[in-house]
Amino acid sequence: MTGWWEKRVVPGLVDRALKGREIGELRAEACAGLSGTVLELGFGGGLNLRHLPSAVTRMDAVEPSDRGWALSERRRARHDLPVHRVGLDGQRLAAADATYDHVLCTFTLCTIPDPALALEEVRRVLRPGGSFAFLEHGLAPTAGMARWQRRLDPLQRRVAGGCHLSRDVPALVAGSGLALGPVRAEFLPGPHTPWTYGYLGSATAR
Repeated sequence: MTGWWEKRVVPGLVDRALKGREIGELRAEACAGLSGTVLELGFGGGLNLRHLPSAVTRMDAVEPSDRGWALSERRRARHDLPVHRVGLDGQRLAAADATYDHVLCTFTLCTIPDPALALEEVRRVLRPGGSFAFLEHGLAPTAGMARWQRRLDPLQRRVAGGCHLSRDVPALVAGSGLALGPVRAEFLPGPHTPWTYGYLGSATAR
């Protein structure tokens, strides 16, 4: 039952939950500086496609879920930029060193089993001076909210495809060896809950 739920149901629920207008505005901010060759970790239903600048010339995607990839079919068909599915696992990227100008990651680090390993791979495949652009949810700054996030983590992982609520995203990015830039840390639009503390920022390959 767990496998069926994760494979068939979770991708659609995530797509519906994260396609609203206000989240879309944050996606647009995350995508604003992209150009050239871009790799997206966790492509999902392709919700970032409409926000890609025209300066992007190639889009590669890592997407572990066949259901998520199928959900993106109509969105991909509406865009002139082809999207190439190049892998299933962000922890083991097939690309050679220094392949990409930018890597994009939105609402994905929460589900990767070893995010530190994935970020090391991001650093490896980025060209020097290339950027890692991210929009994620994670650990809230207040003790009370963080305590609830940690309490809910085991249940969240079971029902939401391995999603963690309490990951310290800026610390993970900084620990990868990327040069962390400014990060906007605040609750995402809507009610303030253990699920909605967000991070919007970027980091640069040294």
